[in-house]
Amino acid sequence: MQGPRPVVLSGPSGAGKSTLLKKLFKDYDNIFGFSVSHTTRQPRPGEVNGKDYHFVTREEMQKEIDAGEFIEHAEFSGNMYGTSKGAVQAVQAQNQICVLDIDIQGVKNIKKTDLNPIYISVQPPSIDILEKRLRDRKTETEESLLKRLSAARVDLELSKEPGLFDLVIINDDLEKAYSELKEVLLEEIKKTEESRKS
Repeated sequence: MQGPRPVVLSGPSGAGKSTLLKKLFKDYDNIFGFSVSHTTRQPRPGEVNGKDYHFVTREEMQKEIDAGEFIEHAEFSGNMYGTSKGAVQAVQAQNQICVLDIDIQGVKNIKKTDLNPIYISVQPPSIDILEKRLRDRKTETEESLLKRLSAARVDLELSKEPGLFDLVIINDDLEKAYSELKEVLLEEIKKTEESRKS
């Protein structure tokens, strides 16, 4: 795959990945691009097909997975999610650093590919703080909240595996977390900016 090195961002729901990414995209206009994931779940209000997700049927997605078109995929709460090779290539083709927001199983799957991204884990300071953040969002039923918390516990345990991540950010202070994120990406950001000038 040509283009800048992709970035894999992992961590439980509520750890603050989206907030960090929003800042990154704002400060480095057009340097980063999202690979748009596929999912078999129904769109939530306001979500746009092809922008938030590629919303597909289970049959369509399974067919492409079988054809080897996916870098990683997983099932969560009865829905399939995944990242297609095409989604990453589309971002790289625009000379952007492709950002993949992926769960821990996905990270392990990507380790088996030739993608060679920078692996970053964003983690909450504690499970209690994570629970508070998720409750404050008011987007979850009690059942789905408990599922997310139990997934988060597994996620945090598995992410301790040595060598799995290039950087682990404990997000208890947003500005500090953000500067850690920027620092690890600076080299790729510079390369991308340089290659645009040439």
